[in-house]
Amino acid sequence: MNADLNLKFHYSCTMSYKLLCTDIDGTLLNADRELAPETIAQFKRIKDNCGIILASSRMPNAMRHLQAEVDILDSPMIAYNGGLVLAGDRVLSSTEIEYNEVRKIVELSHGTEIHVSVYNSDEWYVPSMDYWANREASNTKVTPQVRHLEETLGEYGMTQKGAHKVMCMGPAEEIAVLYSNLITQLNDDLHVYRSKDTYLEIASKKISKKSAIATLLEHVYVHLDWKDVIAFGDNYNDMEMLEAVGMGVAVGNAKHEVLTIANDVTATNKEHGVALSVAKHIL
Repeated sequence: MNADLNLKFHYSCTMSYKLLCTDIDGTLLNADRELAPETIAQFKRIKDNCGIILASSRMPNAMRHLQAEVDILDSPMIAYNGGLVLAGDRVLSSTEIEYNEVRKIVELSHGTEIHVSVYNSDEWYVPSMDYWANREASNTKVTPQVRHLEETLGEYGMTQKGAHKVMCMGPAEEIAVLYSNLITQLNDDLHVYRSKDTYLEIASKKISKKSAIATLLEHVYVHLDWKDVIAFGDNYNDMEMLEAVGMGVAVGNAKHEVLTIANDVTATNKEHGVALSVAKHIL
């Protein structure tokens, strides 16, 4: 741990937390985008006494295989950065990007090489299985449905259906322009998150991982409080969550701003930092 980090230790390392919430990509998974054996072992050790919640920008189907590896398929999950909160088949909270906003995002991408993916629940629509779609399918172990964007928008328009997430992937310079246009034109309603220089993840501004945890505390873990929760993250969209819980832990590869607000810092995701921290903080 860097000595110059302004870390705030609110609770003893011996406190046994009752709910664990963790980001996935860049935090929980290793360099091969898999759960390390050490992580699986620690999660299986605590799962009967501590709830384990995966909290990600991923769709539900892209998280279930990870739940299965640690025998927590019956656990709630936070998908789309809080846009969809599930407890089994029960939808606890669902917040979509409105149809008109989805169409505007697509229109702003016209004339570029940007790939636009549209997500709702366990539906993932792509205009073609191009480089970007194949890359995401490999990373998430989910196969999208190929359908022209106008066909998807047509269905959404007829039913006034929205999207839980729109993801735009493409050349960094075109993504930068699209990001600027979205911030200028749709900033009041949408959270536009540039997770990489070639990736834009877009969701409703009304949600966050923090708001999703609040939903779980209200409807599922009613006997718990924020102080009973430990959370892990690496990026800007994890910061509210880490600040709200009893113990917010940043992995060593986290953004500098995340490191500075965390209560504790563990090893990097490539060094199974979450597993090391679970062993340290959860009895």
